Order: sequence, then C-alpha cells, then structure tokens
Amino acid sequence: MSNNTISNSIHLPRSTPEEQGVSSAGISAFLDAVNNSPIELHSLMLLRHGHVLAEGWWAPYAATKPHMLFSLSKSFTSTAIGFAVSEGRLSVDDPVLSFFEDQHPQTVSPNLAAMRVRHLLSMSTGHRQDTMGLLGAREDGDWVAAFLDAPVEEAPGTLFVYNSGASYMLSAIVQKVTGQTLLSYLQPRLFEPLSIEGPTWDVCPKGINTGGWGLSIKTEDIAKFGQLYLQKGVWQGQRILPAAWIEEATSKHISNGDDIDSDWQQGYGYQFWRCRHQAYRGDGAFGQFCVVLPEQDAVLAMTSGTEDLQAVLNLVWQYILPAMEHDKTHDDTTDHDVLKDQLAALELHPPVIQSSSITADKVSGKRYTLSDNEHGLQAISFSFDGQTAECTLWDTRGAQVIRCAAGEWIAHDLALLSETPQSVAASGTWRDDETYVMTWRFVETPFHYTVVCRFTEDTLDLDTTVNVSFTTKEVMKMTGSLEGR
Repeated sequence: MSNNTISNSIHLPRSTPEEQGVSSAGISAFLDAVNNSPIELHSLMLLRHGHVLAEGWWAPYAATKPHMLFSLSKSFTSTAIGFAVSEGRLSVDDPVLSFFEDQHPQTVSPNLAAMRVRHLLSMSTGHRQDTMGLLGAREDGDWVAAFLDAPVEEAPGTLFVYNSGASYMLSAIVQKVTGQTLLSYLQPRLFEPLSIEGPTWDVCPKGINTGGWGLSIKTEDIAKFGQLYLQKGVWQGQRILPAAWIEEATSKHISNGDDIDSDWQQGYGYQFWRCRHQAYRGDGAFGQFCVVLPEQDAVLAMTSGTEDLQAVLNLVWQYILPAMEHDKTHDDTTDHDVLKDQLAALELHPPVIQSSSITADKVSGKRYTLSDNEHGLQAISFSFDGQTAECTLWDTRGAQVIRCAAGEWIAHDLALLSETPQSVAASGTWRDDETYVMTWRFVETPFHYTVVCRFTEDTLDLDTTVNVSFTTKEVMKMTGSLEGR
C-alpha cells in the first residue's frame, strides 16, 4: 500500500473538489505555498459536505500510521465530559473538589472552592500559569493532589491561562465518575462508532490518561472527529453526542486576547479554540490540527512537524478558504488531474549532499566507545557499502541496527532514544569527506533527528539535534573513541 492510499475499512466517502464546489487549483496553490515555505506538513485531509476531496501524506509519513496529537487530545477529553454530562454522571457546574474528597489540601482557598468543571474546560481556573510543571514535579506521582495544592491566585472564570493541568483534571474526573480511563470510556461511545481503530493515550504515574496530550490516531480519524462536530453530533444517521453539547463546547466562553489577526485570540471554548472566519479548531503542538468551518460545511485535518502554527492557518485562509467559492458548474478536469498527481507525489525528500567519501573505507567496521551520556548509549559502529550504511548502536539492551541510504527512506521499528520500539524512517548522506549525516524520522510523531557524525583520526564526534522542541533542540553531544587504540 502506498503512502497516499487509505484502507478500505474507512467509511468516509470520496469525491472530487469540483463536485463539492471547491477549486482543485486552489488546493494545489495551498500545497505549493506549503512546499515553498519552512512549514513541514506530514499529512492533510480536506472534507466538504461530508466527502474527502483531497488527502495526502508527505513520505515517509503514511495513511496507515497514527500521529501524536499533543494538545489536540484536549478536544477529545472535552468530548468525554460531554458524554458524561449527557449520561447524568456530572454537571459542568459541579465543584472540582467534589470529585476528590480524599485529596483536599489542608487549607482550601475560596478560589479553589469556587472552581467548577466549566472552569477546567475553558482554561479559566484562576491559576496564573500552567500547573503542569507542578504536576510533573510531584514525587509521589499524585498529579490530582498536586493540582489541588497549586495556588489559585484569581477568581475562577476571570482569567484565561492555557493550562494542560486543567485538562488532566478533566480526565481524572471522567475516571472518577465512570470507573474507566478516558480511553476506555470513549471506546464504545466515540472511537468504535467512528471506526477509529487502535487509539492509544499516555497515562500518568497513577494510571490516569493525561487528557491534555498523549492521544495518537490517524489523520482520517482526526477528520472524522471534526466531521462529527460539524454534523452537530450525528454520525451515519445516529446521534452520538447531543447537539447542545457541541454548540456549548465550541462557543466562546472566555476572551483570550484582542488581536484580530491571531487565531489564538478569538476566544476559547471547552478545549476548543475559536478561529477567524467563524471557524473553530482543536490543535496541538508542532501543528496537529482539526479545523471545523461551519459556514463552508468543511473540515481540514492536518499533522505536522512545525513550530509556526499561525503560518499554517494563514495559508489555509489565504488559499483553501477562497477555493471553496468555486463555481460548481465549472469542470476543471485538468486542474483536478494536476492536484491528484501533486498529492500522490508528496514527499519530504531525504537530503543528498555527497553520496560517497574517502573516509568510508577507513572507518567502516570499526567500533567507537561513546562518552557517558544520559541515553545510556555505549558504543557505535558504521559499515559503508556504496550509498548505503549500517549504523549499529549498543546500549544496555544490546545492539540496534539503523540502515541508511542516500536519497531514500528506509523503514525500521526501533527503540531509539526511547524504551519502546517506534516507527523510524532513516536516511544518510556525506556532508563532506569527514562528516556523515543521518536523518531519523519518527513517523508517528512530529519529530525528526539529525545526527551529525564527524570522523577525525581515532575519534568520532556526534551531535544530535531535533527539528522542533519545547526547550533546546540539542538532543545529545557525544565523543567516540576508537576501540583498540
């Protein structure tokens, strides 16, 4: 199956853009603008009137692979609250403290006592900063207690502060009132009806889904979620979620700024952002998007590895929005054929600078002992054969082999920089006669790593950086010493 082919088990119908009143040329212009910018998209799927008009994955990313959603997970957490409210398990006006009688802090401030579920949903808890730092630092792993211990400086409902700790508390409340994790609770209510297969969600030390991040699903699954909201909670003729909840969750509940040109200052709902052009969205770090456009009856799902999320939305408004004003009676067959070819050829090209080096034969097969490092890597060796290479890394678990090729992505399942195997696409090229550069794309995440290997006499210097990060982009810097010297 190619990167741009979707499984037959998916039920969203397909159509051409023109059949749904959208210009293929406009979508092509959007793709051109993305490809000519620093933005790195991994996938997109555009729906209108319930039909998929355009879908594409930039190789080595693929339709069959899930993608880490980061804070787009929050909108799914909000949906779980919607189900719980509709089942009478809780109300958005319930005090947060009422769910955690055994975890109250010694002193309950008036602001904490006044905090309601709706304040968690709308990021208006009264905290002056995100509580996640406090939760993660809690030595006993009790994130609920850490949240409740955090000072609540302002009256709830008066201040917007983006707060992933609040989203975590929504997950904890769902688990408290249902006896199930967020993931398990959503399985029969959301994931199964929408045919979302194999979702995974990170958990905290106490086994509660993280809520504010940690969900991984496929691009089409994101699109289905948006379509469910666009259809006011109805899926294939069956009501899944009350329309009143959809309306409430996606409406503005608190102001978050007044910049008319910013899609982060149009107001905030229940774990949904309001956008320009009367749209709303769930989004996550590094460009994970589910954009719902009610006035256009459209949904746009995208995954990415970029830090400038506003730039992505700017291009959507510049190219995709006008494309929906297309005259449906005008048949642009040629434009559609161009778009089909463009979508099928999407690729993040592996770098090729220099395909060979005189150093390759000198270092091939030799093993280097690595300096102490936090990743527990012990040794490394390379075996070069023309334009391909095998890099072997040793740690306490043994050896792992990463195959690289110039101008080509090679797929692996490896536990690189992690405890569990992940899908990795690797390539490699010589930058100059002494420097070999590997690119490792973790294709179920926004991240790719650039590993620069500099060979000098009997030593090897390794510098590894990541494309996007919340902090530093320098992942590790190590020195290798040639064994036997």
